[in-house]
Amino acid sequence: MSAAPDASDPEVFVTERDPKLRLLIPLIVAVAFLIEQLDQTIITTAIPAMALSLGTTPIRLNLAITAYILTLAVFIPVSGWFADRFGARTIFALALFIFTLGSALCGMANSFEMLVATRALQGIGGAMMTPVGRLILLRSFPRARLVTAMTYMTLPAIIGPVAGPLLGGVLTTYASWRWIFYVNVPIGLLGMVLALRYVENTKAPQLARFDFKGFVMVGLGAALLQFGLENVGRPMLPVPAIVLVLAASALMLLGFVRHARRVAAPAVDLTLFRERAFAVGTLAGGLCRVGLNGTPFLLPLMLQVGFGMSPVLSGSLTFASSLGVVLVRPSLSPLLKRFGFDRVLIASAVFSALFTAGFALIEPGTPHWAIGTYVFAFGLMRSLQFMTSNTLSYADLPSEKLSRGTSLGGVLQQLSVSFGVSIAATLLALVSVGSHELTPARFHEVFLLLAVIPLLSIPGFLLLKPEDGRQVSRHVRD
Repeated sequence: MSAAPDASDPEVFVTERDPKLRLLIPLIVAVAFLIEQLDQTIITTAIPAMALSLGTTPIRLNLAITAYILTLAVFIPVSGWFADRFGARTIFALALFIFTLGSALCGMANSFEMLVATRALQGIGGAMMTPVGRLILLRSFPRARLVTAMTYMTLPAIIGPVAGPLLGGVLTTYASWRWIFYVNVPIGLLGMVLALRYVENTKAPQLARFDFKGFVMVGLGAALLQFGLENVGRPMLPVPAIVLVLAASALMLLGFVRHARRVAAPAVDLTLFRERAFAVGTLAGGLCRVGLNGTPFLLPLMLQVGFGMSPVLSGSLTFASSLGVVLVRPSLSPLLKRFGFDRVLIASAVFSALFTAGFALIEPGTPHWAIGTYVFAFGLMRSLQFMTSNTLSYADLPSEKLSRGTSLGGVLQQLSVSFGVSIAATLLALVSVGSHELTPARFHEVFLLLAVIPLLSIPGFLLLKPEDGRQVSRHVRD
């Protein structure tokens, strides 16, 4: 087996030996990430047309969304082990194949049951694709170039949630709902070919035995937690049943924590939280993202239900938040070098909270250009926070821990999306108790409450020291 790259030896990095791969490898991974992120939200606007075509109800069809996300929750934790065992390139290409096959079968689905099953198949591919793609980036670049690599990884996470509903609405309106799946096929096939051609098949020099018991415990616990959170945002179960699901998840995950202390190589390595940069980037950064991930769910609802906009207009305005990435990506390295991770994270959390609260000032009569400009500004701060915390998470991890770090980080990132949506949905339900309609004022109240969450992450960011992530940021504190 080939050894995992050593970050101290730049000669082993494929992007140093072949400079053209500095762009090609991130693009291969980023495109794979984008189609995975899009497919979490792309069917939301197509659900009515899909339900009519498959002879079911829109509410029942929510299971197609849930099946995809539950499969992600189960298989993300063990993706790193499979990459170490069989090679990152092998697993990444296999994940692309499974995802592409699942997409083609989703487009061909002629029944509700077939759609749910093929969405689950898509989820298996997506679960392996995302963390293993992140691992490929980390093993392809020296730490000094990590900011560039991680920005490509973060772009799809920012663009996907807001572009999915818009793209799904356009394809459903002007083509057919089946095309929201068929568009993945040529992209997936091209990604497979390029990955097999240009990505190194790195493996771990030594590999512990697969922790099957831990995999079952953490996979089932994560799936139950994800299912419970999905039901908070999109209820399919009565409240007592949701409480039982969340309680069962807590028991399963607590059981895994005890199990992890007794085995040498657990399915998810909780000792990674002893690495300060990883812990702050994933936990404090994840908490901040929870507040920011509620906005892509809440804003389209306010524009459509509260302001009476069409889905296409609403989607177009919401999509403006992803355009801020264009300015943030080239600015991140200079910002980190000048201020360091701690100051950039704290400042972006404060400004993200202010911009989230500012949505409470938008009224139905606000000009569309003004809304779009404000959404763009919010996207700048959201992008800066996401990119910085994601880069910090892996900046100081030793090479031998990267595969386990990407698996655990992937789980936490996925849960931050679900928590954000669920909290926003719950708050909206609470402030609307006794009201027969969702007025703009109700949405304004929720935005003000969501703005508090990014501020709660600041104590975590204050734990950082100036030297954290220095080999990536190259920051020297005066």
